[in-house]
Amino acid sequence: MNDFDTVIRHGTVATACDTMQADIGIRDGRVVAIGLGLARGREEIDATGLLVLPGGVDAHCHLDQPMGEGLRMADDFLTGTRSAACGGTTTVIPFAAQEKGQSLRAAVEDYHRRAEGKALVDYAFHMIVTDPTRTVLHEELPALIEAGYTSFKIYMTYEDMRLDDRQILQLLAVARRHGALAMIHAENADCIAWLTETLEEAGHTAPKFHATSRPMAVEREATHRAIALSEVVDVPILIVHVSGREAIDQIRWAHAHGLRIYAETCPQYLFLTANDLDDGYEGAKCVCSPPPRDKANQRVVWDGLADGLFTIVSSDHAPFRFDDPQGKKPGGQEVPFQYIPNGIPGLETRLPLLFSEGVLTGRITLNQFVALTATNPARLYGLHPRKGTIAVGADADIAIWDPHREVTIENRLLHHAVDYTPYEGMRVTGWPVTTLVRGQRVWDAGQVCGQPGQGRFLPCGKPEMARPKVVDPAAGGHYVANLPDALRQLTRARHE
Repeated sequence: MNDFDTVIRHGTVATACDTMQADIGIRDGRVVAIGLGLARGREEIDATGLLVLPGGVDAHCHLDQPMGEGLRMADDFLTGTRSAACGGTTTVIPFAAQEKGQSLRAAVEDYHRRAEGKALVDYAFHMIVTDPTRTVLHEELPALIEAGYTSFKIYMTYEDMRLDDRQILQLLAVARRHGALAMIHAENADCIAWLTETLEEAGHTAPKFHATSRPMAVEREATHRAIALSEVVDVPILIVHVSGREAIDQIRWAHAHGLRIYAETCPQYLFLTANDLDDGYEGAKCVCSPPPRDKANQRVVWDGLADGLFTIVSSDHAPFRFDDPQGKKPGGQEVPFQYIPNGIPGLETRLPLLFSEGVLTGRITLNQFVALTATNPARLYGLHPRKGTIAVGADADIAIWDPHREVTIENRLLHHAVDYTPYEGMRVTGWPVTTLVRGQRVWDAGQVCGQPGQGRFLPCGKPEMARPKVVDPAAGGHYVANLPDALRQLTRARHE
């Protein structure tokens, strides 16, 4: 009788903390042994000369998200998770987005219907709150947090999604009281609107002017304001897709003052620049918000990865086909930049790009790579230690990498449903050759072998990283803001 369903032998195993030569024994979808000379399994995988890493956790991606009239995302839960698996990612966390006037619970239920029976990898949901009514704030959101939807996104821009500062404070207070993590898209909407109007009046409507309409000051101001709102409520927040050195400076200030501000960045801010938008209408392929900056700014972002400023690296995969009337050419037309759907594809390329240009160049260590792309996202969103690490008892979500394999990124080789990649022609070294989700192969030797519906929904725990500094036992165990005594009494009375 075999002790293990599968044994991965002779590989170099790396986690966020350690690198070692070891075998891994898997049984019933979990890691049950790590050691040398393990007994044989029913299946043996020889990882000689290969890296054995935790499967990636892409904690910021958009799949089959409801869009405005006439627009549609190219990837659903089948094509998106297929792409993720082929790039070494075993868990994704996309967004159940509330539309204004819609129940938040209804948005979550609709998203479950969209995911059902399709995913090849495991998945959880963030929520997007666009209409924080009294019912949402006091009934739906607290109940959903308790049910395992423990993170939600707040927009400071986009007219159909943005919230004002008071609404943001109300939501941050819910996050604090119930142990959830708030994610904030930090750009100043009014500045963007004014700049866009000014550019259009001057006839500047090409895709390249998208970057002009969203300068670093727009991101800097909103990042500063988000940090201040977080400080008032005394609750940790995550600033998503940080692009610019000026926003980075604000986050460094917050860290220096002892504030729990987490930061996420994405490959587009490490590999693309504003010049990629300056290619006629082809530049629409790289329209995303915030926009890519310049080469000098890329170095600042790399420095933030190396010195620990950034907690996670996500793809912010937002898949719109380029040559599509429901994509980057709405209605089949080349439109002014403000009407181009924002976002670029990147689920499959996130890990190879960062491995090749981060680990192999010495900008970050292999252990930092694992932390940024797997362990920290799992910790930040209440999935660790089940996900994001290789440890006894963890799910056997494992990506086996050939660190010497050279690949030229071409869209025809990728597995999403988008008709382009912004990284076309880039040459990388290192690519996952086998991906296992709970011990089952979903990608192996260049072939997709996972089945639709194989991925499971993951209720998330309340993340330790979302805990504020101050807990007031007199308020029945609720988190209350670290405010002056008189205001604290009012807050306590409201909780009671």
